[in-house]
Amino acid sequence: MDRHSDARRVPWQQHRPGLLSPLVRGCIGDAEAAGTMSYTQEARVRDIQTRQIQDAITNVEKHFGEMCQIFAAYVRKTARLRDKADLLVREINLFADTETPNMKYGLKSFAEELAKLQDYRQAEVERLEAKVVEPLKSYGAIIKLKREDLKVTLSARNREAKQMSQLEKTRQRNPSDRQVISQAESELQRATMDAARISRQLEETIDNFEKQKIKDLKKTFCEFINIEMSFHAKALEIYTAAYQHIDNIDEEEDIQVFRSSLHPPDYQSRLDIVRANSKLTFERTSSIKHISQISSNQKKMEEEEEDEEEEEDELDVTDDEN
Repeated sequence: MDRHSDARRVPWQQHRPGLLSPLVRGCIGDAEAAGTMSYTQEARVRDIQTRQIQDAITNVEKHFGEMCQIFAAYVRKTARLRDKADLLVREINLFADTETPNMKYGLKSFAEELAKLQDYRQAEVERLEAKVVEPLKSYGAIIKLKREDLKVTLSARNREAKQMSQLEKTRQRNPSDRQVISQAESELQRATMDAARISRQLEETIDNFEKQKIKDLKKTFCEFINIEMSFHAKALEIYTAAYQHIDNIDEEEDIQVFRSSLHPPDYQSRLDIVRANSKLTFERTSSIKHISQISSNQKKMEEEEEDEEEEEDELDVTDDEN
């Protein structure tokens, strides 16, 4: 019993470097390889997550930026449409001032409705700018912050990869120097823990970012729809009234007024008056001439009578003298 026990204890109690060292080194190498493989797998998972997060941020940056630019152009086009409509209102009013009363009233009323619509279009422009364009524009700053977070994560990942590479080099250069290898492993472990912590923070951040993105996108598009529906509902009401004003223009009445302007009903009477005035003037002129002639004749006759009387007086004087 004792001999067999001693026989069993002898190999383990004796120091045989040539026999045990390869076995020990093999076990240690397997453990190190397993540890390195574990680090590598975790790093790969974090790399995949980081790339997905980076792609998500890039995707939002690209498409939100494009939508922001297009919506801004949409608002500018709407504002230009408002300006053109204002010019149209002005021209319609100028034209209405030259038309018949019935047409003038219809055109003026139509222009008034069209001008009223532009006030609502101005409100549409302001609301689109505040409720749609600005929220999309704000994502420029949000994306910038997320890229900073991503940059911190990538820096931690680079430190981890650097420590892992340093550990591999140390194992290759000094495979038997456990102190140096342990120190390198400790550095790698700290770098890995730091990278894992930062990756978890980034994952939480990007998760909140995705939630907020969906919420903001829904709100922005709902605001756009509500603004457009509100404007077009009011536009339908105003255009209905404008249509009635145009439809109520009495064509026949305007034609009669136009024809009357070409051939006014008092044209003949005015002509008769002119003719009568001309005749009266002529008659008055003739009468004056006639009266003047009579006066001249009478004066002439009076002068002749006076001459005759003077001649008679002279004859009487002569007779008396004889």
